[in-house]
Amino acid sequence: MAVDAADEPISKEALEEIMRKVDKEATARKLTGWPRWIVYVIGVGWSVFQVWTAAFGLLPAQLQRSIALSFALALVFLLYPARVSGDQRLRWHHWLVAAGAVYVGLYLAFNYMRIMEAGGDYTNMDYIMAGCGIIVVLEAARRTVGLPITVLAVAFLLYAHLGSYLPGFFSHRGFSLQRIASHMYLTTEGILGIPMGVMASFIYLFVLFGSFREKTGLGQLFMDIGNAVAGWASGGPAKMAVVTSALEGTVSGSSVANTVESGSLTIPMMKRLGYRPEFAAAVEASSSTGGQIMPPIMGAAAFIMAEFLNMPYLDIAKAAAIPACLFFFGVFIEVHLEAKRCNLRGLRRDELPPFGRVMRERGHLIIPLFAIIGFLGSGFTPLYAALMGLVTCVGVGAVRKATRMTLREILDAFELGARNAVGVTLACACAGIIIGVVTLTGLGLKMGNGLVAMAGGNLLLTLILTMITSLVLGMGAPTTANYIITATIAAPALIQLKVHPLAAHMFVFYFGIVADITPPVALAAYAGSGIARSDPLATAINSTKLSIGAFLVPYIFVFNPAMLWVNTTTAGLIQTLITSCCGMTGVGASMIGYLLGPMSWLERFIFFGGGILLIDPGTYTDLVGMAVLGVGVAIQIYKKRRIAEEINLKSEVH
Repeated sequence: MAVDAADEPISKEALEEIMRKVDKEATARKLTGWPRWIVYVIGVGWSVFQVWTAAFGLLPAQLQRSIALSFALALVFLLYPARVSGDQRLRWHHWLVAAGAVYVGLYLAFNYMRIMEAGGDYTNMDYIMAGCGIIVVLEAARRTVGLPITVLAVAFLLYAHLGSYLPGFFSHRGFSLQRIASHMYLTTEGILGIPMGVMASFIYLFVLFGSFREKTGLGQLFMDIGNAVAGWASGGPAKMAVVTSALEGTVSGSSVANTVESGSLTIPMMKRLGYRPEFAAAVEASSSTGGQIMPPIMGAAAFIMAEFLNMPYLDIAKAAAIPACLFFFGVFIEVHLEAKRCNLRGLRRDELPPFGRVMRERGHLIIPLFAIIGFLGSGFTPLYAALMGLVTCVGVGAVRKATRMTLREILDAFELGARNAVGVTLACACAGIIIGVVTLTGLGLKMGNGLVAMAGGNLLLTLILTMITSLVLGMGAPTTANYIITATIAAPALIQLKVHPLAAHMFVFYFGIVADITPPVALAAYAGSGIARSDPLATAINSTKLSIGAFLVPYIFVFNPAMLWVNTTTAGLIQTLITSCCGMTGVGASMIGYLLGPMSWLERFIFFGGGILLIDPGTYTDLVGMAVLGVGVAIQIYKKRRIAEEINLKSEVH
């Protein structure tokens, strides 16, 4: 097969351009000279501060969070321009603005004891600095996270001030500017609230672990494992993308970054094999997005969920295990059936790295992941588990010369970790404003009651409205901020209708994540389409079809939380997993329109219905689902035999 230039791996410059279009964090200045070294020192300093406090004890909440925020603000105003342009230089006013932002960030740290003892009796300067802090955080979030989340935070602030002018259940007495400013910045109810607290402690260390993963070559190891395990099968590169992204997802918190990182290799390989560009990009985008729900290390929002629910993080990861497996199994099945439908081959054995050699040479790099799982399973805090993961990462890498990190490489990983943490930090700070307004005005309870009233108390309709809310918010907010907002506003409505709290929070978490592949704003799908040179909307639609499990499973675990290890037995879980995989096969076949052969629309409907019944845990639904799928399979077998007989008859005639 001739290889088109468009199927070759995309250049680094083209990848950077794609990232700049879909990811605000990719617009950072490329500094050189002494400004580059100042930023380098700030980044390394932030990582050292986080590791030091993790090892020897966190500071009081306000101090820990305000210092972490100050580091983030320094990097934002030095690295991210007010508007995207080709000018990479730092001028005197950039330094002045950055210094002012750092001072505002550290104001609480400088005046910690006095503000804590004030008991709400703040000075005029306190109110002024609190107002400046809000403005600085909003601007920093605009530069790194994007305009939508900033506009949303401003809307909430206006709501807090102008609530007395609003009608219906939205109305409240309204609060003065001084009250709003102090609540948002001088307490732990707003910007320095729970999201910043979680970020300033263990989320940062997991982000840092991700940068060490990149420096030690763990990402490439995942790619080679995916190649060795699935590259030879029908449609091998597509299956490799699914396996690789599932592994990458255990340490990557960004669906867009994951799509670009692994997609730069897998998407051209899929196209060369014969996959349509839209489908190739969709496979990578869907798998990379699903990585955020893949235990043991999920996205940053999962750690915040543990804090909101006051549950051990390991319980959150355990609850996510079966839904995540179903998601990736569904994607894998659809990829396999598409390959069979289009008669696509895998890669030749000599094109693939031998699994044994890969594991012998670099398999030891996986040990830090098992170390984190082990510490979490032994009852240690996520903070300690992440710290030990970092230590193990450096220690294990030193076993072989090829993976051994020098002091400079460790410092580079520290700086990279700081850069990667900036966006999450500002997303958490900006989401803290929204939480602050909710706690100040009681909006969460009002919205919960409003959603329930709008749905007439019907759980299914409430779930649909909640899903739409999560998807809409996800179009303009990163996953972490999206989850924080929906968990504060929408999840209480589900809990009010007697939904298990874990299922309610998982529901909004899932739909916040799949917003990255849901039209019209599907950032991960658009990143993949940029690499595949495909139509963005068609790619997003294909991504949605591939991720059908992520749209169906949340409804099922809300109605039957056994899938989340809630009120179930080991035998029940095994039955749930087996029947759900059969169900995902049926749903996947209906999406592709192929199992043993092409399907009519009636057959698609049969397979979809049977698949849904099997995914839903329960003996009755399993039996009915098996019967329905059995009818569909029988039709497929009959059609295949009839076609074979017709072919044999024609060959005998000739």
